[in-house]
Amino acid sequence: PPPLVFLVRLPIIKTTPACCSARYNLALLAFFGFFLLYALRVNLSVALVDMVEQNASLTKNSTSKMCPEHSSTLNVPRNTTGKKYAWDADTQGWILGSFFYGYIITQVPGGYLASKTGGKLLLGFGILGTAVFTLFTPLAADLGVGYLIAVRALEGLGEGVTFPAMHAMWSSWAPPLERSKLLSISYAGAQLGTVVSLPLSGLICFYMDWAYVFYLFGALGVLWFLFWMWLVSDTPETHKGISSAEREYICSSLKDQLSSQKSVPWGPMLKSLPLWAIVVAHFSYNWTFYTLLTLLPTYMKEILRFDVQENGFLSALPYFGCWLCIIVSGQIADYLREKQNVSTVCVRKTCTLIGMIGPAVFLIAAGFIGCNYALAVAFVTISTTLGGFCTSGYSINHLDIAPSYAGILLGITNSFATIPGMVGPLVAKSLTHSNTVAEWQIVFYIAAAINLFGAIFFALFGSGEVQDWALSGYHLHRN
Repeated sequence: PPPLVFLVRLPIIKTTPACCSARYNLALLAFFGFFLLYALRVNLSVALVDMVEQNASLTKNSTSKMCPEHSSTLNVPRNTTGKKYAWDADTQGWILGSFFYGYIITQVPGGYLASKTGGKLLLGFGILGTAVFTLFTPLAADLGVGYLIAVRALEGLGEGVTFPAMHAMWSSWAPPLERSKLLSISYAGAQLGTVVSLPLSGLICFYMDWAYVFYLFGALGVLWFLFWMWLVSDTPETHKGISSAEREYICSSLKDQLSSQKSVPWGPMLKSLPLWAIVVAHFSYNWTFYTLLTLLPTYMKEILRFDVQENGFLSALPYFGCWLCIIVSGQIADYLREKQNVSTVCVRKTCTLIGMIGPAVFLIAAGFIGCNYALAVAFVTISTTLGGFCTSGYSINHLDIAPSYAGILLGITNSFATIPGMVGPLVAKSLTHSNTVAEWQIVFYIAAAINLFGAIFFALFGSGEVQDWALSGYHLHRN
């Protein structure tokens, strides 16, 4: 008789603990990377206030109704050794916008390279390059405004590859039902970097010299690069310290969502309406985000009349709220998908609507309260805080509709979403030559209208399913 054969059914790994896992270690290192990335990006917004001669930064208008000087200005001796430059409002707009002229160039190439070679080196050298050019910023400013604009554009080239590279890494590292949590942790670093760098830059400018703003953050960026190269791997398969259980869990959860084809389906990709829904939402959200990111310190000083030390803390407050919201909304989004069986598309659209309509409402409200300091800060803070919901909305939707090409998709959407960074500050500066409350109301109204349009467009045409063109022979996977 034939020998008896016993079949042993191996247990299916459903999940592995988050604590000390390789995927959460990656999220933590990415968190610090994006923390420094945004610190390097926004420190100029605060330093610029101290770099410009007072009479050059404000066009005088005797008929404009300015807010009164804030009464709690601290009588503390401040450093005045930093060099001053006679840059008018338009020149400042070009300086603040120049970063994005480099940033837009490397978005799609960065996503494509990351999908082919992995995101580790691309992200690491992108942040390293930004840090090095930040160290040269004081020298460039001294040489002339053209050199400063060029250095900022080169910083943008380095940062341009970072988000597509990180998305490409998460396409191999993030299990579908943990995407919101993992990505919200890693990208929340950007908001915390803003929170810390704005007040810290203000303190450095106040007590030291604005040049040290660039030296400090640039040096930290170089230090982070060393840890990133030592501890991170492109995929779970190549990670030396990952447990076999976690590797199996990640790989098995993604096996039905990734494409095996080598070529990129550019035609079907660019015709995909769910992709264009993300493009419109991303563009709209970034118009508001970048306008406030680059100009909020100026608004605080010229309209609300806070000194540069108070300025930094109050400018950071909205982004602290946004950071908290990103972390919390990521947990809520994955809880709804995993525990409550709410569809991915429903979660993404709901988060996007909250994260774009909410900010629009409070931004318009901020334009109506004039010189009421407390309400102005409160409304801008609530507006930016609610925007944190978008990270669990359209912002990670690339991984839902095409995990294999998530880096490329983010490169495409971020290219369009960089345009507001280039145009927004110029538009805002051109509308606020006299720095009146009425002029800033127009800036807020424009941003709110664009936000509202983007939210509606994504609600109508967004998707939560892996698209046919992204699967190449695999069955359509509904998540």
